[in-house]
Amino acid sequence: MRIGELAARAGTTTRTLRYYESRGLLPARRNGNGYRTYDEDDLKLLRQIRTLQDFGFDLEETRPFVECLRAGHQEGDTCPASLAVYRRKLDELDALIGELRAVREQVGAQLVRAERAREELAAEAQAPGGPEPVCELGGILK
Repeated sequence: MRIGELAARAGTTTRTLRYYESRGLLPARRNGNGYRTYDEDDLKLLRQIRTLQDFGFDLEETRPFVECLRAGHQEGDTCPASLAVYRRKLDELDALIGELRAVREQVGAQLVRAERAREELAAEAQAPGGPEPVCELGGILK
């Protein structure tokens, strides 16, 4: 198949395919008239790349999977280098999850502090001669 058909079947653009070719991820085969030619294996490579990118892998991280497929494996993730990338990505995700949990705890603590402060202001406003409660947008609450 030619580059336009491959792009359409893979759900991408010819520009992306040329970029992958320049990065060595997609083979650069040409027929007699100079047109790029591709086959079903190339489509499989592209689907592997796109799936990994959907999972958050950057383009260079897909290389071991592509090389595994090119080596003749049915799946791109059965080679040791691909498994190593999975392990690194899981470690990266675990670290991000830890960071997000810490941020969530901080935001939760800030919310509790802010709610208590608001309750204290409301209680002061209820006391005779206390200040009028003020809306965050600048208006007086009634």
